[in-house]
Amino acid sequence: MGTPYRRILLKLSGEALMGNLGYGIDPVVVQDIAQEVANVVAEGIEVAIVVGGGNIFRGIKAASAGMDRATADYIGMIATVMNAMTLQDALEQIGVPTRVQTAIAMQEVAEPYIRRRAMRHLEKGRVVVFGAGSGNPFFTTDTTAALRAAEIDAEAIFKATKVDGIYDRDPTVDPDAHLYQSLTYAHVLSNDLRVMDSTAIALCKENNIPIIVFNLSKHGNIRRALTGEPVGTIVGGSCDVN
Repeated sequence: MGTPYRRILLKLSGEALMGNLGYGIDPVVVQDIAQEVANVVAEGIEVAIVVGGGNIFRGIKAASAGMDRATADYIGMIATVMNAMTLQDALEQIGVPTRVQTAIAMQEVAEPYIRRRAMRHLEKGRVVVFGAGSGNPFFTTDTTAALRAAEIDAEAIFKATKVDGIYDRDPTVDPDAHLYQSLTYAHVLSNDLRVMDSTAIALCKENNIPIIVFNLSKHGNIRRALTGEPVGTIVGGSCDVN
């Protein structure tokens, strides 16, 4: 296939690994995601992944219930490492060499995050899964995705969601909600559309990294987006609002 991308970063929420379960990890969903990633890697595209931990622990929710925010965020970071290791196992089960790098040292189970080492893994065709967020409390894994994408020179961020893209209203509440095909960073920020947090959007804007927001549950969507098909919503500096 023809693709405009050489290296991309895939942002997965922890909830994406949960499937229809109320908590934890659905092995079938993880296997499906791994196969989609394998199909992309087979085309020669370098893939890095940032995964959240909300299927196991949400720091901001625990903080709102009274836990110290920094402590809650660190626990959430550890949850992302559990998800990262799960993805690594699923990918390697189907023959895709994968490395987990963490922003908090966990040398018995993963490499520390080292930018040049991560880029070398990608050049060798390995998938790199970034765990433990940015290693700092008060920052989301969305911000981590923008940060890592900029650091490794990724050409786009693919943000996986449970809906078809960015809407002007919540489509699960309002069936008449409008799905945008493209948006500027400024429009996302000024209208508080919350597809990613404002820090992540600002980082992408500063580094001119487009964000493609798509529905992960539709089989083949990652591949379609990479071939340039109109999948989901693209956010970029030169995009029209439509």
